[in-house]
Amino acid sequence: MHPVTGSRASVPAMGRAPRLSADRVRTPPRMPAARPPIRSRADAETVALLHRTARVLIEEVPRLTDRIVALMKEREPAYRSAAVDPHEVWREVHDSLSHNVRSLVHPKETRESARSCAWRIGTDRAAQGFPLDALLHAYRIGCTVVWEHLLETASREDPLGAQSLVHVAADVWNFVDEHCTLVATAYQEVERQLSWHRENRYRIIVAALLDGTARVSDFPEAEQVLGLPEQGRYAVVALEDADAPCRTPHSVEVGDGLRAVWHTAEGTAHAIVLLGEGEGEGESAGDRDGGSGSGAERLVRGLEVPPGARAGVSPAVTGLAAINMARRLADTALRTRPAAGTAALLEERYPEALVVSSPDLGTALADRMLGPVLGLEPADRELLLTTLAAWLEAGGSARRAGALLFCHRNTVLNRLRRYEQLTGRSLDHPREVMELSLALSAHRLLTP
Repeated sequence: MHPVTGSRASVPAMGRAPRLSADRVRTPPRMPAARPPIRSRADAETVALLHRTARVLIEEVPRLTDRIVALMKEREPAYRSAAVDPHEVWREVHDSLSHNVRSLVHPKETRESARSCAWRIGTDRAAQGFPLDALLHAYRIGCTVVWEHLLETASREDPLGAQSLVHVAADVWNFVDEHCTLVATAYQEVERQLSWHRENRYRIIVAALLDGTARVSDFPEAEQVLGLPEQGRYAVVALEDADAPCRTPHSVEVGDGLRAVWHTAEGTAHAIVLLGEGEGEGESAGDRDGGSGSGAERLVRGLEVPPGARAGVSPAVTGLAAINMARRLADTALRTRPAAGTAALLEERYPEALVVSSPDLGTALADRMLGPVLGLEPADRELLLTTLAAWLEAGGSARRAGALLFCHRNTVLNRLRRYEQLTGRSLDHPREVMELSLALSAHRLLTP
């Protein structure tokens, strides 16, 4: 009574991702115990007629199989695929019918074998990726054919008595419902396990790319599972959300047309972002000189960082083999402490990146260039540090620094001279100005 699907090794592709075989199911699902049988309302004479009729059907299973297979192909498109092995379809329909027609004659003795057959159908088809709705539709086609043939056979034997089969209709369709439920339950259990396997494999591959443990031989699978070409152009985003460290980052927009693969571990989320063709290295001189910008720059502009979160973005790299390097550069960009709700592009923060990459040297440089200033009273210290930062931001212009600080340019010059007197440094020397800039970054980034 159970029509089934195609070959275990060959099923319609149906536009799905590559299938996972049944041997990759971690634990074969266990068939649930049978429900207590529903007591039949049919009398003994009707049951006897059903048994006699079913015995006739046992001899006609091959012919019924032909009819059911033909109807399955006619009414269910999935069975018309060239990928379905017709010989295997026929064999499985035949085996299923044999089990279930015999269960009409010897329900107690054959119930478990019939249930096991239905369960196996569900698990096998799920492992193949065959559509569940197509499977159940085919199952109902077969059940309808068997029921109609039961009525026809009984009518030939006893036209009047055949009408009494209506009293066993509920028993037959309860049987059908039980087995459809078994098929669906088995299918869903395997589908759940395969889904877990796919998601787990997805996480493992992404983590291996990010931490550098992926091998060259793993790249074809990464391309297949993640949809990331081996020689694509990539940037990595490191996202740290202090307000909601457990929030999934998958809803974070990375920009129109960009594909992002996220992975979260130890409070920091990383996204491998596939940039457009030709982005990153090799952009035109106009791009480098302030045109449309590199792929990583466009990524930063389109990145929607949640309020309270911070992000670091690596430069663009080529190929999956470079993802680990890009991840480390993105982490470095994140350590440069971008403002909350913003992203730091490493290419725009190399001085800060140098400082956070060598904190001991950064601390030593801050002590050398700012030591006497840091020893002042808090108000004086902050005033001088703020003035020095504004002067550097203004490109060494006291007038523009004064505008930033809402004071006269002479006030700025007086504060700069005080710095020189305290430290013995000269702000007329480019090298010392460079060291001062790095020292201020070190103080800001490395001070607890």
